[in-house]
Amino acid sequence: MMACLWRVLPQLSGFGALVRERDTAFRLAGLAVRYQSTQTAPHIPGMEYQDAVCTLNTLQTNASALEQVRRGRSHPQQQLQAMRGFLERTGLTVDQLDQLNIIHVTGTKGKGSTCAFTEQILRTYGFRTGFYSSPHLVQVRERIRINGQPISKDLFTKYFWQVYGRLDETKEVHGGTMPAYFRFLTILAFHIFLQEKVDLAVIEVGIGGAYDCTNIIRRPWVCGISSLGIDHTQILGDTIEKIAWQKGGIFKPGVPAFTVRQPEDAMAVLRDRSREIQCPLWVCPDLDQYPTDSGPLQLGLAGQHQRSNASLALQLSHTWLQRRCGPDQSCSPLLDPENSSIAQAASFKPSPVMVKGLASTEWAGRTQTLRHGALTYFLDGAHTRRSMQACVQWFRETAAQHERNASGAVVRVLLFNATGERDSAAMLKLLVPCHFDFAVFCPNITEAVASCNADQQNFNVSVENMLTRCLDNERSWRLHSDRRDQEVLPLLIEDSLPLLTERKTDTLVFPCILSALQWITQGRDPVLTDPAQTALPVKPSISARAAPLRDAAEIHVLVTGSLHLVGGVLKHLDPESAK
Repeated sequence: MMACLWRVLPQLSGFGALVRERDTAFRLAGLAVRYQSTQTAPHIPGMEYQDAVCTLNTLQTNASALEQVRRGRSHPQQQLQAMRGFLERTGLTVDQLDQLNIIHVTGTKGKGSTCAFTEQILRTYGFRTGFYSSPHLVQVRERIRINGQPISKDLFTKYFWQVYGRLDETKEVHGGTMPAYFRFLTILAFHIFLQEKVDLAVIEVGIGGAYDCTNIIRRPWVCGISSLGIDHTQILGDTIEKIAWQKGGIFKPGVPAFTVRQPEDAMAVLRDRSREIQCPLWVCPDLDQYPTDSGPLQLGLAGQHQRSNASLALQLSHTWLQRRCGPDQSCSPLLDPENSSIAQAASFKPSPVMVKGLASTEWAGRTQTLRHGALTYFLDGAHTRRSMQACVQWFRETAAQHERNASGAVVRVLLFNATGERDSAAMLKLLVPCHFDFAVFCPNITEAVASCNADQQNFNVSVENMLTRCLDNERSWRLHSDRRDQEVLPLLIEDSLPLLTERKTDTLVFPCILSALQWITQGRDPVLTDPAQTALPVKPSISARAAPLRDAAEIHVLVTGSLHLVGGVLKHLDPESAK
């Protein structure tokens, strides 16, 4: 078990320099914060779920996890063989996974939304669904869902100890090895879905496809590939062709697969992979090509980019339903299994159940809007350049609609963080035209006061690195913002436009999500005025900079750059999600 990670010093200090270890103080935005190293925590009655999560967190392997994956690229088959070995140590076999009637989905962006649409459609038909996704936003049990709901704490605890116990008792004869965090959760998901007897399981790939641990699946019922782009380059490669090769690794002989439209080079690789593996592959039609009786299909998820995800979900669910119906049923196959090239998938008239499923789909943290009085939060976990482009389009359109209905001045705030190898500078450059009044940066640390929420703990990166990244992001924002001012102001003067139409952004860095939210909201969000959430004092000079926030009729906050950041924000804005 692991103790709560963070605590705050009571003293007050100015903005200062970063220091090196978790046990030392960081001074950000007028706050002095001390992050405490992990220690063994005492057992607390009634904390069995937290005990399980804390034990799960021991499978995080610090920053060496990704390095192990990178080294494993030279022997990728060994990675999958190791996964099969861990699976068998729990008493499961790869053959048993065939009973799960799996829909397997990969992609760079949109794969989670595609899975959400697909699961909702098939659940609306009345099937008992399993859904495995990553990462979680607030609690780790969100990753494993049955009938659309995260499994209960009791079920998570029960099945966790079953799987962990079997692995732990066999580790000595296997060199003391235990599966890493994501591998363990994948095995746990398979175990739970089999024990709970789901009718189907929608499985989202973690990273890549060919050598992802979910790819021990041998016979899915149908596969899907959402939009491809550049991400996880140190693991998957630094070109779209290399990434497409990895994603196409989930293809299986004779198993129908669908993809959304891809860049030409990526599509060529997917075509070659499908021929090599002898997997029939189709390109999904545009969403407006599906005939309906009641106008355009309505989607529960906002944003134009969701339309291709919805089309992919229609093809995946329709194909799964065809197989479920059987040859003697009335639904005749649309697919030609002899076709090994990429053809256009046939559009069809979605059933009323499909129409209802698309319209009722929810997927927290993706183009999600929350209204709390004068505060409106726009949440999107975009973390690649392409997904950020989609996020910016959605935010500008949605925020403009809200501003037209505002009773007075609106202040725009960006709350941003990015992790890992992602190009935060490129994402921030895309966000500059949104004209924020404030750009606020913080690490994916929910709060700097003592907290026992093990679901939010991440030991794969040091606090020093997280905070250094935030300061780098702030400098990058200033650089891009200053350049834009130099480009735009001459145009404004030339066009005789008032200079006030261009907003000058104020920037701040905070040590945790809660302190950032408390400063942004200035006591105007009742959810964040809970006495249990102690406000951290800031210097008067920092408080004075918040005058526009206190005076505005409304505050619009875009939270983006990291799904973990969005999850930490939701923990505070939606306390029920953490129970």
